[in-house]
Amino acid sequence: MVLATIVSIGAGADTPIEDLARFPQSEVTVETAAGTQSTYRVWVADTEARQRQGLMFVRDLPADQGMLFIHPAPRPAAFWMKNTYIPLDILFIDPRGKVVKIYERATPLSLEPLGVDTLVRAVLELRGGESARRGIRAGDRVRHRTFR
Repeated sequence: MVLATIVSIGAGADTPIEDLARFPQSEVTVETAAGTQSTYRVWVADTEARQRQGLMFVRDLPADQGMLFIHPAPRPAAFWMKNTYIPLDILFIDPRGKVVKIYERATPLSLEPLGVDTLVRAVLELRGGESARRGIRAGDRVRHRTFR
C-alpha cells in the first residue's frame, strides 16, 4: 500500500501479516468547510511493517473505520492498492492536519502510484466513497494528536 517516495515497500509473500487487532487504535475527526464533523475509529500504522501491510487483504471496512498512516517526519508519499480488495478513499494530510489531496475510490489491486509531491505528515484511508458521502474535500481539517 504505502510507497514511501514512490519506492515500493509492499508486503511480499514471505512477509507475515499482523492481525489488525494488534495495531494501535485511535480516533480522528474530520472537520469540513461546511462545518460538519465526522469521527472515525482508526487503526494506526505507526511502523514500517504496519505501513507496508496497511489494509491489504481486508475484505470489508465499515463506514466509521479507517487506517491512519503516521510518518515520523513530513515527506512526499504515494500509495498503491496491491493486495487491497476494497476501494478506498486516500486522504493526504499536511503537518497541520489540512487535507491536501484526496484520491476517491482507489481501484482495488491496482499498482498505480497515487501520491502527492507536497510534504505530508499522515495519510488517512477510509472506505471508498466515504469522502463524497460526508462532503470531505481538500482543505478540510483532520483532528488527531499527530497534528499540532
